[in-house]
Amino acid sequence: MYERSQQLFEASRRVIPGGVNSPVRAFRAVGGTPVFFREGRGAWLVDADGRRYVDYVGSWGPAILGHADPQVLEAIGEVAARGLSFGAPTELELEMAEFLVKALPSIEQVRLVSSGTEAVMSALRLARGFTGRSLIVKFEGCYHGHSDFLLVKAGSGALTFGNPTSAGVPPELTSQTLVLDYNDPQQAEDAFAKFGEKIAAVVLEPVAGNMNFIRPSQAFVDTLRALCTKHGAVLIFDEVMTGFRVGPQGAQGVFGVKPDLTTLGKVIGGGMPVGAFGGRRDIMAKLAPEGPVYQAGTLSGNPVAVTAGLSTLRRVLAPGFFEALSATTAALVEGLAREARDAGVPFSGTSLGGMFGIFFREALPQTFTEVMQSDKEAFNRFFHAMLARGVYLAPSAFEAGFVSAAHGPAEIEATLAAARDAFRAP
Repeated sequence: MYERSQQLFEASRRVIPGGVNSPVRAFRAVGGTPVFFREGRGAWLVDADGRRYVDYVGSWGPAILGHADPQVLEAIGEVAARGLSFGAPTELELEMAEFLVKALPSIEQVRLVSSGTEAVMSALRLARGFTGRSLIVKFEGCYHGHSDFLLVKAGSGALTFGNPTSAGVPPELTSQTLVLDYNDPQQAEDAFAKFGEKIAAVVLEPVAGNMNFIRPSQAFVDTLRALCTKHGAVLIFDEVMTGFRVGPQGAQGVFGVKPDLTTLGKVIGGGMPVGAFGGRRDIMAKLAPEGPVYQAGTLSGNPVAVTAGLSTLRRVLAPGFFEALSATTAALVEGLAREARDAGVPFSGTSLGGMFGIFFREALPQTFTEVMQSDKEAFNRFFHAMLARGVYLAPSAFEAGFVSAAHGPAEIEATLAAARDAFRAP
């Protein structure tokens, strides 16, 4: 069925570790051979064997307008014809910076980089340089890129320092990272009571997208804001995934909480490699060349990537965009829940803006522990059944899904028809 993909995967494994350039693509979580794609148009992908799929991965979030949007491609082509990268300032960088500062009230100054991982790594270095402290607080189940001191899992007990989750990460690096439970305000209060004067920053996915899709409680985000303010720590919202995805001001706009620093990526690049971090002017002033915290990047703010992002963002912030996107995403999730219920399958789902999560359990999970209680094997069966019926979901039970503006009634109807059969598949 996937003959060409199988051939490409076997060839890739000879020259690329695991045959892929990012681990989740290998289908290890769901089993089987990863699908190789050759083309994307709107809400649809075409694989190497010529089969079409309704796409709910969207390049893991950036493709909010759909694939190969004509206006974005035209804008990129015009700029690329003048040169791909200069390693020097351009007016387009200024346009992007001004756009982000205007769109997000928490950002007074911003620095462009080339990836979300780079943005978070740089923001945390900046927070440490600003506060003169070393300790970082993160939350179980949240992913902030593959920097050494963020590849960490919770310790063996409450309020213990984390352990490395990857070979090659020295334990002494993660000894400065405290891992707490997501959606547990009391544990956060206890941590600050014990370590408050040592904490440089709290980094949070304000809507978790890497343990599937988990909303925070309002009390949780409010508590983190209050604790950081009281103890002089920097509150960092990692909105690489949620920025301009769940609303026009990201998750911080949804929950009405103003972080000290924000990291961005994915949508702001429109499918090209762009990241950013920004926030309070007094914190950003610590960055080189103004301050002592070093950060640099050869391709940061390159004109082609910035153009793709600007072309995307101007459409995303148009009136009515998020109302329409939210309605489409909600229709998908509600329809899937209805089909699961009719088939007698334990299932729950939720969405916000153009992000959604589905779980094979009756009640929506609120924590990492509850996410892990979902029926992973049921998801794996559903994934392959949907794939065979022309629907491409994230190949893991622990990843959020994405809907684009190119998804319409026809795509939702096709997806629900496939789900009707998939929920009943053996």
